[in-house]
Amino acid sequence: MKTTEIRRKFLDFFASKGHTEVASSSLVPHNDPTLLFTNAGMNQFKDLFLGLEKRDYVRATTSQRCVRAGGKHNDLENVGFTARHHTFFEMLGNFSFGDYFKKDAINFAWELLTQVYGFPAEKLTVTVFHNDDEAYDIWKDEIGVPAERIIRIGLKEDGSSDNFWQMGDTGPCGPCSEIFYDHGDHIWGGPPGSPEEDGDRFIEIWNLVFMQFNRDEAGVLHPLPKPSVDTGMGLERLSAVLQHVNDNYDIDLFQTLIKAAATATGCTDLKHNSLKVISDHIRSVAFLIADGVLPSNEGRGYVLRRIIRRAVRHGYKLGQKGLFFHTLAKTLADVMGDAYPELIEKQAHIEAAIKQEEMRFAETLENGLKLLEADIKALNGATTISGETIFKLYDTYGFPVDLTNDIAREQQLALDMDGFEACMEEQRARARAANQFSAEKTVAIDLTKPVEFVGYTENHLDTVILELAKDGELVDALSEGDHGIVVLERTPFYAESGGQVGDHGAISIGDNLFIVEDTKKQGDAILHFGHMSRGSLTKGATVHAKIDESYRNDIRKNHSATHLLHHALQAVLGDHVEQKGSMVTFNRLRFDFSHNAAIPLDVLQAIESHVNAAIIANEPVAIEVMPIDDAKAKGAMALFGEKYGDNVRVVEMGHSIELCGGTHVARTGDIGPFKILYETGIASGVRRIEATTGLHALSITQESERLIATLSELFKSTPEQLVTKSEQTLADLKASDKALQQAKSKLALASSGELLANAEVINDVKVIIAHVPEVETKMLRELADKLRDQSQGIVLLGSAVDGKATLVAAIEKSLTAKVKAGEFVNVAAAIVGGKGGGRPDSATAGGQHGEKVDDALAAASTWIKAQL
Repeated sequence: MKTTEIRRKFLDFFASKGHTEVASSSLVPHNDPTLLFTNAGMNQFKDLFLGLEKRDYVRATTSQRCVRAGGKHNDLENVGFTARHHTFFEMLGNFSFGDYFKKDAINFAWELLTQVYGFPAEKLTVTVFHNDDEAYDIWKDEIGVPAERIIRIGLKEDGSSDNFWQMGDTGPCGPCSEIFYDHGDHIWGGPPGSPEEDGDRFIEIWNLVFMQFNRDEAGVLHPLPKPSVDTGMGLERLSAVLQHVNDNYDIDLFQTLIKAAATATGCTDLKHNSLKVISDHIRSVAFLIADGVLPSNEGRGYVLRRIIRRAVRHGYKLGQKGLFFHTLAKTLADVMGDAYPELIEKQAHIEAAIKQEEMRFAETLENGLKLLEADIKALNGATTISGETIFKLYDTYGFPVDLTNDIAREQQLALDMDGFEACMEEQRARARAANQFSAEKTVAIDLTKPVEFVGYTENHLDTVILELAKDGELVDALSEGDHGIVVLERTPFYAESGGQVGDHGAISIGDNLFIVEDTKKQGDAILHFGHMSRGSLTKGATVHAKIDESYRNDIRKNHSATHLLHHALQAVLGDHVEQKGSMVTFNRLRFDFSHNAAIPLDVLQAIESHVNAAIIANEPVAIEVMPIDDAKAKGAMALFGEKYGDNVRVVEMGHSIELCGGTHVARTGDIGPFKILYETGIASGVRRIEATTGLHALSITQESERLIATLSELFKSTPEQLVTKSEQTLADLKASDKALQQAKSKLALASSGELLANAEVINDVKVIIAHVPEVETKMLRELADKLRDQSQGIVLLGSAVDGKATLVAAIEKSLTAKVKAGEFVNVAAAIVGGKGGGRPDSATAGGQHGEKVDDALAAASTWIKAQL
């Protein structure tokens, strides 16, 4: 039975039992910043089990794509060394949300295994939690499993149990019942709970979790009013049993991938562990990229990078030093594309992302391996690779630590991880030292309650000064000319946060005026940085605080435009786009995002048009504070790694819904025109767009129009004909330049007679050293060769073009025993700030300092006399 058929039979069986077939969720958990990757079938139903969400079904079945690589659940280092570990796998599952419970769950499982898949009943052994008599009785009395094949599993020394599942320290939990397949006594191993349970004879194929309790903070279990069921069965393990093989990598799906990997790497041993690694890794890599993850140096992107580089290294181990891994995306699409069409739809994108990472790693892989091999040889019997070596491989050659560990394990060596961490900490300390800067000195401030920010609704108000600071010290007053910090009881000033800069404005009382130049948050305090423009302020005084409304309005426009830009990027480029950073100021916005290639002008213009269309639609901007779970239900985007409270602020404009604490316009039309200024790459897999809005965008457009008008006047052309006219002018210039160079070349060649006549004879050898003005390299070489042939001697010519030096040496072959052209030319090259090389009889060099050509030739003249 093929794997595709096994998957289909599972889903169809539970559909026949009243379950709704639910599609696999993304490998990137939707709005769950606590989870690196989807790693279990129940992830997408978490809020259902917690009672935070309701759907129109109470029974569900799925085949969920899962990744376990990085984070708490990490199988990466075991892949390729065991029969059943994978970075990517499919979890078949059936779920009951307060509907059926143990009896039906157990009966469903037994019917599917024995009647649909045809498992011999005597080959199945089950486990139950040691005090779960209900499950034990169902297995024994209703199903008819003999007592000797029902094993009660108790608690371990640490209080945990393989047969008791819990979502966290508190919350839903309950006993579980696992079903094992017995391969037979020809394979070593014992039943679960025995000393030999780690053998391969008894293989767990299905886990039935019965959520019947709620654990409180004191650890007490309370029965749930509506118990639920969560089951999980690995498709690959199930296929191995049904296809009568003991190794997951021997199933049909993996064998197709392994054969493709063997062809791509030239490996003839289909049992080689490296082929297993490659066949596993192409699955996790392709699906992660299809779900929007791209290689990077942090978070999910770094895990993806680690997996790709591990696969590339195993290809290298098999002798494949070229690019190969990306070609396996097609084979994967062929074998899994029917179940997961995104592999076909995004095949080109997947291949391009993998290939780019392969190319990047290829630049350093060979040198890194040479370094590691040299260090291993230098161990002289020691068994631990130093932390310094691990760090250098990581920092200089891009070797993830687990890749180095792979190589070490193959040679029975350990890693000095303490030494590596010490090197990492030294690097972090250097980075901290390099980045220590502050425009103003901050100060420790102890408040009885947080400063109240009212700037979402108020632009000015009367408030009380809580603290004043100057030169890093708390003071009772600020005087005219002082630079300092003001802390208010309530403030309309927005403190820099979430990429949005702090407000400007003024704090005043009567004629006394403090100009606010920046606003930042420090703990519960909001600090207003600035200077006393007039008069003085004293602690405890009631003052009037007023933001610069024009400044704030410009910031508002740019911040709202950032949200629209984020949505436009996803709409135009694809859902792999994730925000990596942003900065919003009064005159421009900056947005960093995941994408692995430069964006062509026409695509950039499509993105710009998308944003402007949303602005013209003049949609209302709705801002609402709501529970985090309600925000997730609305589809609000949360950033991985960000920590959110129970209540969050949701900003919605058109199709864009984001969690955001910044200030925004009332309607999208308030933003005004949106103009992209430039797009560039700032890191591997990360691009940056800088743009502006409103009058600033209009000013940029008008400046462009002025530039076009000026150019049109210079070229005597209309704006529409400017490109054609410019191309023609450039062509004319190129033709003129070529004619000029040809004329110079003729003059230079014509001068050969004069140069030959002026040759200096040193110990019977003719030596010609001359400066030939403004001659390019090709013609200078022709002239030098001609003079060498005519003189049967030694020639060195120098020239300067566009401020840069060119030097050419030509030496009669019979004289190369005394003088090498490369040595000769490099004597001169050192003077002009360059270096050269070539054959013993001919060499060329260049340098940055064309003005030093005469000095260089003089130095060469002195040197050659000493040689002859």
